[in-house]
Amino acid sequence: MSTADSREIGQRPTMDRNLAFELCRVTEAAAMAAARWMGRGDKNAADQAAVTAMRTTLNNVDMDGVVVIGEGEKDEAPMLYIGERVGNGLPPEVDVAVDPIDGTTLLSKGLPNALAVVAIARRGSMYYPPGIVYMDKIAVGRVGRGVVSLELSVAENIRNLARARKVDPQDLVVVVLDRPRHEHLIRQIRETGARIRLISDGDVAGAIMAAMEDYTGVDMLMGVGGSPEAVLAAAALTCLGGYIECRLWPRNEQEAEQARANGLDLDRILRMEDLVHDDDVCVALTGITPGELVGGVRYTGRGARTETLVMRSRSGTIRRIVSEHNFEKLTRYVDAPYAQSAR
Repeated sequence: MSTADSREIGQRPTMDRNLAFELCRVTEAAAMAAARWMGRGDKNAADQAAVTAMRTTLNNVDMDGVVVIGEGEKDEAPMLYIGERVGNGLPPEVDVAVDPIDGTTLLSKGLPNALAVVAIARRGSMYYPPGIVYMDKIAVGRVGRGVVSLELSVAENIRNLARARKVDPQDLVVVVLDRPRHEHLIRQIRETGARIRLISDGDVAGAIMAAMEDYTGVDMLMGVGGSPEAVLAAAALTCLGGYIECRLWPRNEQEAEQARANGLDLDRILRMEDLVHDDDVCVALTGITPGELVGGVRYTGRGARTETLVMRSRSGTIRRIVSEHNFEKLTRYVDAPYAQSAR
């Protein structure tokens, strides 16, 4: 670690800046393994391939990591489960959030915007709500910080964001998961005149697109989506300068009662610092299928080509990395399950 990277902030050392690039290798491996299953209709096989590649590569990274956001509890998910130790055990001690495939349905149908995502932050800094699968969310880019909130109505949020961006509400694009539960939300958005982009899956990508509005043309994400995806999105938006708020959304009264028993406040609005309270967050995401954020995996005669976004909140740097992978050379010295064709 360099002298600059070993300085202490608040009496603690910062993470080695090279760790962000190590995460790039992790998401590249997961993406290349998963992309073998694009359009083949087998979500489980695709997920297993991505997880195997991600775990193998994670365990070669210089870190002492604990999976905080993963595939579920150990007994329920034989994959990258919550509480699993990853990395080679060397410092730093970090929380790890993983989504080997954000958008398994997208991948299984060969649709755009399936991603492999990993985020890390200081140990104990990532939020995990036990037993709550979904959260209500609103996410925006840098301009939207301080002007939108779940405390406001849909119309107020759209008007406020339009005013901050110096455009009309009709100029805004709001991403919403295409679900029956969002019928009322969609109607409210349409009443403001704002435009809607419905997505079938992948709301990590949706939140990040909202934070890169000048690049993607998306201004806001609204609606109910997965809790793990909310934390991953918060990590990415911390790096991008965007903003997200969430509120726990139990699916039924039984889940609500269990949440209260676990001491969770169902009315509390979770802000970015509640979801990820660290000033040194690293995120990598690699495209599996082509999309607005990154290109998808393309196999070549020698291996594959990938495109990855690597972000670090401490520096504010966002890197777009296009990599050429030579499978013949890689398999000589490293276990590369993604180099094998899916059978």
